[in-house]
Amino acid sequence: MDEARVRVWRPPFALDLGLTLWPHRRGSGDPAFRTDRDGTFWRASFTPDGPGTLRLRWRGDAVEAGAYGPGAEWLLEGVPDLLGAGDVPEEFEPLHPVVREAARRHPGLRIGRTGRVFEALVPAVLEQKVLGVEAWRAWAYLLRRFGRPAPGAPALRVPPPPEVWIRIPSWEWHRSGAEAVRARTIIGAARVAGRLEKVFAGGSGGSSPQGVQGVVAGGSSPHGVQGAAAPGMADARLRSLPGIGVWTAAEVRQRAAGDADAVSVGDYHLPGIVGWALTGRKVDDAGMLELLAPYAGHRHRVTRLLALSGGGPPRRGPRLPVRDYRSF
Repeated sequence: MDEARVRVWRPPFALDLGLTLWPHRRGSGDPAFRTDRDGTFWRASFTPDGPGTLRLRWRGDAVEAGAYGPGAEWLLEGVPDLLGAGDVPEEFEPLHPVVREAARRHPGLRIGRTGRVFEALVPAVLEQKVLGVEAWRAWAYLLRRFGRPAPGAPALRVPPPPEVWIRIPSWEWHRSGAEAVRARTIIGAARVAGRLEKVFAGGSGGSSPQGVQGVVAGGSSPHGVQGAAAPGMADARLRSLPGIGVWTAAEVRQRAAGDADAVSVGDYHLPGIVGWALTGRKVDDAGMLELLAPYAGHRHRVTRLLALSGGGPPRRGPRLPVRDYRSF
């Protein structure tokens, strides 16, 4: 194994590594993410400086971060961002008993950000309108087929850069289980990936009531997410791309920009979870947004807390079948 560059960071807040990193894991077989039995987390990424692997674990009251490969320094500089240093849960006020209890039970939940827009976009597109297991199967196949071994952790795979996604042939998309429309969406986004990253990196800076937090004390970030573009601008740019709707844009903003307000409107399960937890009945997307309106700036945080509380409407009827586009 290559020698790791190491950074030790003491978070000035309660931090649950697992809950904070969970959104960046795409299923139990994600080739770019691994959790060891001792609580060490590994994440492979294609950074602006090239491929890199990040290792995170607790050492007493500090997080020890080790990084490998050309992207190691970039990943180490982004550790506070990834672990929620730019998040502002202190400004969040739980208004419902169930939300208050969930926040009390999970004080270490932070909304972190990777600063990698395209890397968040690809799996989000693969997850459009399909079961998670279908999307994760496609993600795993494509990374094992076209990703490269992760520096310092060759069992992991680094997600390919945009130019590689553009060149994936149609039969490989089919073998992954991703149908043509999702393949076209990813290829189209890959062609403008550089501009997407710049939109998220640019802007006027400062904090926003819509969820993209302002500059963390201690200086600006090399990842272009401190002082990032306003959420409306980032959302509009994402949704201007063919095949990218409100759900996909929100999923990208949550992970790449740490947007604590980005609601996954159009999610199959989320309105039921929110409605059942807050009112004891199912609601649709419009009803969910109405219930979440008092939490403006933290609506995504609330949906995560409610999902963690384990509530939801009782299941009725058969589960949705797992489809396999490879046989079509």
